[in-house]
Amino acid sequence: MPAFLTAEWRYLAMLNYTVDPAVLAHLLPRGAELDEFENKTYVSLVGFRFERTRLRGIWIPFHSDFDEVNLRFYVRRKVAGEVRRGVVFIREIVPRWAVAKTAQVCFGERYIALPMLHKVIEPTSEGGRIQTDYRWRYRQKWSAIRAEGSGRPVLPPIDSREAFFTEHYWGYAAQADGATLEYRVEHDRWRIWPAATATLEGDVSELFGRDLAGCLTRDPDSVLVAEGSAVTVYSGQKI
Repeated sequence: MPAFLTAEWRYLAMLNYTVDPAVLAHLLPRGAELDEFENKTYVSLVGFRFERTRLRGIWIPFHSDFDEVNLRFYVRRKVAGEVRRGVVFIREIVPRWAVAKTAQVCFGERYIALPMLHKVIEPTSEGGRIQTDYRWRYRQKWSAIRAEGSGRPVLPPIDSREAFFTEHYWGYAAQADGATLEYRVEHDRWRIWPAATATLEGDVSELFGRDLAGCLTRDPDSVLVAEGSAVTVYSGQKI
């Protein structure tokens, strides 16, 4: 499949919550099954920066660098002995209407365009503290996710919970006709800072749904900040 989009994803704040699998059953695309880590099912609320974005190799003015916040869960699909581990997006927030519309039309993803702000304090080359703050406004009310980490970023062990969250390389999106779009996402392994603190502010029940908002109101079960990398998102095919 040809590359649809290239970009850099940077400074990913990931707040991860255990969830009852039954809450996700109606969101599961056909052909995929829930993925678990140590017999637990997770959703992740993720904020990050899109940078140097190109669509089919074309730079589009004012649409190269922007924020995204998304709520996702994790799935897998077996293909000829290969296990493809991927994500399903419950909701994706960006500040650009054209970005949201393109993702809706081309991938059937659940994007919405809202006003957004961010603040990232980067560590020095010697290490130090990384601070991330991603905000969005919905119905005149601001919400935010914040996460901090310290020290030098490191590659997590391949069998760790942190690797589980950062190393799913496929996307799955339910389509209007009942099919599922499968697409590949390619990037290097991400170094992470184990985050010392993380907060979610605001009422997210309307935007993410009341069932899922219930688990987001408690402290996350896991928090990390990932350094990110260059990424390539390939055109998908229906399965």
